[in-house]
Amino acid sequence: MLRPTLAMLCLMLPSAALAQNPISGAIREGWDGAKRNFTRATEAMPDARFNFKPVDTVRTFGQIVAHVAGANYIFCAAARGEKAPYSEDHFEKTATTKAAIAKALADSIAYCDAAYKSLDDRGAAEMVTAPFGSGKSARASALMGNTGHVQEHYGNLVTYLRINGIVPPSSSGQ
Repeated sequence: MLRPTLAMLCLMLPSAALAQNPISGAIREGWDGAKRNFTRATEAMPDARFNFKPVDTVRTFGQIVAHVAGANYIFCAAARGEKAPYSEDHFEKTATTKAAIAKALADSIAYCDAAYKSLDDRGAAEMVTAPFGSGKSARASALMGNTGHVQEHYGNLVTYLRINGIVPPSSSGQ
């Protein structure tokens, strides 16, 4: 009889952890959706179209992805209480191929994942130096700002994909 009880307890642990940290759990869920859509959009655009931009006054598809990779480091370094290892525009200046840009994005996501994974509700309320040197803010604010920024630029990618006849991941069920 002990085994079914132990199995039930193991199944309930993730729910119990979320119930104990509902704010940080919600922040993590938002991040998981944002990074999934953004990564899949990056994968969906063919190499040859990474330089696409609808008008001359905006970034190319690849530049948007590279920008997000750099900004991820700024937001997540603030949440981690660290100096950002890269500037916001670093990858826009240095990564020029789909492979290099996708790697920069993946590495920035891994860096951010550590900040989101270690977050609990108490830590979410701790004051940290805000991203972009704008004073102090709650750790949660830096991470929610990051997720919002990724979502904002996912909207750009959606438009670029549709102009190129590609159904975005959030619409295709990917």
